[in-house]
Amino acid sequence: MELHVYKNQDEFSHAVADWIIEFIQKTLSKQDRCCIALSGGNTPRALYELLAASPRKEKIRWELIHVFWGDERDVPFEDERNNAKMAFETLLNHVPVPASQIHVMRTDIAPEQSAAEYEKILYRYFPAGPEGKVPRSFDLVLLGMGEDGHTLSLFPGMPIVHEEKKWADAFFLPAQNMYRITLTKTVVNLSSCVAFLTTGSNKAHALQQVLKGSYQPDLYPSQVIRPLSGELHWFVDKAAASAL
Repeated sequence: MELHVYKNQDEFSHAVADWIIEFIQKTLSKQDRCCIALSGGNTPRALYELLAASPRKEKIRWELIHVFWGDERDVPFEDERNNAKMAFETLLNHVPVPASQIHVMRTDIAPEQSAAEYEKILYRYFPAGPEGKVPRSFDLVLLGMGEDGHTLSLFPGMPIVHEEKKWADAFFLPAQNMYRITLTKTVVNLSSCVAFLTTGSNKAHALQQVLKGSYQPDLYPSQVIRPLSGELHWFVDKAAASAL
């Protein structure tokens, strides 16, 4: 695990944007596509806007990017809480990624059906190798972390935290009175690289527990993200790192 600390959110956003560009360029020097799972929430908003603007926009071969999401709230696309809506407004409406390569978690159908459809897409993209060899999944997964230590829609105390077989699932979250659709640790931990994006003093306690505390995934679900053979990066600002 590599920890990267920046003095404020502005420096954080610029540094992570440049790191992502370098990562994509390196990946595309070895293969003909780059599969990225985006994060929702407020932290990546400025990052996406930087990637969508010159001069960074021109440094990425967007026609070779395949876009996924880590999780979604079961709200209409037009709802401000929809993760895909935010990503389109800040990034995808401004860069030439082919529509056929953008895979939104649908919220116009039942959440369980949406998760099942998403899982089928993932199986097509990342099939098992000869003799059932475990596949490699995403090239890059961007994750956030909530002040309660959750990531994706893996919330404290929810059974989804321990899912071992499914790659995507849906469940009702009583605390928010809504369904959530999410990737699971199983597919994320097959990724080539996972990058947590965490800012703000309200995340300091959770970050300290996730990185330095004992393994308690029911309290701090972000701890279950442990790539089997890929890289794990934490990009944080000083405020979030203040308890480390």
